[in-house]
Amino acid sequence: MLIEKLNWRYATKKMHPSKTVSDEKVDRILEAARLAPTSSGLQPFEIFVVTNPDVRARIREVAWDQSPITDGSHLLVFAAWDNYTSERINASFDLVNDERGFTNEGWENYRQMLLSTYVPREAQVNFEHAARQAYIALGMTLTAAAFEAVDSTPMEGFEPEKVDEILGLREKGLRSVTILPLGYRAEEGDWLKDLKKVRRAKEDFITEIK
Repeated sequence: MLIEKLNWRYATKKMHPSKTVSDEKVDRILEAARLAPTSSGLQPFEIFVVTNPDVRARIREVAWDQSPITDGSHLLVFAAWDNYTSERINASFDLVNDERGFTNEGWENYRQMLLSTYVPREAQVNFEHAARQAYIALGMTLTAAAFEAVDSTPMEGFEPEKVDEILGLREKGLRSVTILPLGYRAEEGDWLKDLKKVRRAKEDFITEIK
């Protein structure tokens, strides 16, 4: 079932502007992203769900004029932390302690290790690490969308600084990493729609070490 869905999905180039993804499906897709694994469970990113037509039009202007941004019904913007701070790390660890209802010596030692390792590092190094965590969630989101029979188009083709400005991300300590329109493929106008999915052969892609 899962492999069938993954074969069905593709980076949709033309979405149907009058078809809207239901709130229920979007909620399940976002929940898959929220449940994605991240390094040390820090979840160092946020997702912005943009449905406002004017905002999406402005983003399209700084994203190579890619039509799914405005023709899809939702635009997801993955924005990573611009840095790891003691406040952010402590908030994550405190949340775990609150939710589980107890503290653990090993867990607290791990907190101190992260504080002493992450906080002194250069902000750019920390941002790049956080961005990689956002991409794990992106993969989960793409898979969840396919499972819901919702089309999606992962994009790096945009000007992050300008998207940050449009959404006011820098003021929130965030930087845009990737964007993902959700919608439904158009019947016509998509050159990629009916082409065979092509991937490297298994023997050229996977190496077994026994």
